[in-house]
Amino acid sequence: MTHRKQLLQGRDSGTILSLLVLCSVLSAVSPHFLTLPNLVNVAQQSTIIAIIAAGMTFVIISGGIDLSVGSLVALSGLVAADVLQRGVSVPLAVLLALLTGFAAGIVNGVLVARAHLPPFIATLGTMSVARGGALMYVGGGSISGFGSDFRFLAHDAIVGVPVPVVMMVLVFAVGHVVLTKTRLGRYAYAIGGNETAAVLAGINVQMYKTLIYGICGMLSGLAAVVLTARLNSAQSVAGTMYELDAIAATVIGGTSLLGGRGTMVGTLIGALIMGVLRNGLNLLDVPSYVQQVVIGSVIIAAVYIDLSLKRRAS
Repeated sequence: MTHRKQLLQGRDSGTILSLLVLCSVLSAVSPHFLTLPNLVNVAQQSTIIAIIAAGMTFVIISGGIDLSVGSLVALSGLVAADVLQRGVSVPLAVLLALLTGFAAGIVNGVLVARAHLPPFIATLGTMSVARGGALMYVGGGSISGFGSDFRFLAHDAIVGVPVPVVMMVLVFAVGHVVLTKTRLGRYAYAIGGNETAAVLAGINVQMYKTLIYGICGMLSGLAAVVLTARLNSAQSVAGTMYELDAIAATVIGGTSLLGGRGTMVGTLIGALIMGVLRNGLNLLDVPSYVQQVVIGSVIIAAVYIDLSLKRRAS
């Protein structure tokens, strides 16, 4: 086993341990935490950020960042809602939402990989463009009222498991296979680890970075579908601050902000930690502004630990 694999497995184990400790503490201070309805609620509430974070994992592993995902949730959701209101079938509406996110992600990839803009600046710009486009789409309003065949995606269950949770598990299962078993995954690690070396090794860095951003955008489109079905409404302000939650879940899960290291398992656990933490704070009636302080502190601690491990590994 390579040193990198040992480090990744160690981070995943530490993240799982952190989740178990957090659950133990919350179950001790709140009798409602470990009830089945609440645990199902935590899983459902975690799905949207988790799906976005799955795409963010690819981007951060490759050495980038994507600040536009929250705005893409709003734009993709409005596209799906609009075509549904026009009588388009649910599968086609979902496909159009995915394509909207994918196309926007490809734009991000082109700006970063071909125009050589810093990822932070490029996606900060497209975040504003996508949010403005969403606001223009409906004049700052929303589109509401869909059939049960669409709301099924958020409110029904398959063999007792909520549909959004099934979708989340499938996304992470596929993402894990892609990262660990395919050329795209290997090249994402290589690009994030040392982009110059990846170019010298003959990797088409521009193409793969563009595709990675496209995947991140597409998963934002999928998250938009789940959110729209859950709310029975698509809103131009949807997804606000989701980019920060997705980045936080990814980093808490052990993905290095410096690139070249991370796992899908870690990101999933990171998203669950975020969901459990928010749920526990709500059960304890902690004010929302205090919640922001707590969650921000957790993010800072996760980044500090990541950088410490990076220095130790080097």
